[in-house]
Amino acid sequence: MLLREQRLAHRGVTAVRDGLRSADRVEDLVTDARKKPSFLDRGVGQVALVVENLERTVEAYWHRFGIGPWHFYTYQKPLVSRMTRRGAPADYAMRLALANLGSTRIELIEQKFGDTVYAEFVRAHGYGVQHLGLLVDDIEAAVREAEAVGYRVTMSGAGFGLDGDGAYAYLDTEDELGITFELVQRPKRRVEPDKVYPPPEDHG
Repeated sequence: MLLREQRLAHRGVTAVRDGLRSADRVEDLVTDARKKPSFLDRGVGQVALVVENLERTVEAYWHRFGIGPWHFYTYQKPLVSRMTRRGAPADYAMRLALANLGSTRIELIEQKFGDTVYAEFVRAHGYGVQHLGLLVDDIEAAVREAEAVGYRVTMSGAGFGLDGDGAYAYLDTEDELGITFELVQRPKRRVEPDKVYPPPEDHG
């Protein structure tokens, strides 16, 4: 009888100890949730794909699904006046097209030249979804927050807005999270696009 009581007592102590550990884990999760970076507050504002042929892909989205109109831009110097790659000044170029799908912006990107996250992605995976864009109001503050939780900027650009504003910064999140996160501070006013597809008269 004594042995049985000792076993029950031992189980009770173990249960209490495990319960305390579980409570600690819950508290850790709550604490971690409180540390969520503010650049996640607005959710995903953009889904971006690297494509082989920008025009052909845009036409497919329009004719198959009616997604558009698409605004085309060429991001290179001097439009993007400040560029970095792995923390050093860089020179690269890409063509992109933007359209809205509900509240989400779709970005299609075609690599032009230079060492970029897009070329790196294609070498590793082929063409497809390359990053998720997180909208922020202050790119420098968002980068500091990202660095505080252990992520570094792999590529950045700034100055592409009509007033010299607008900035983006790609984070090295792919290996750990399965996707690259891009911090995006949209310009207040954009420059005129290279072109719009379909032309305005074709979509009212």
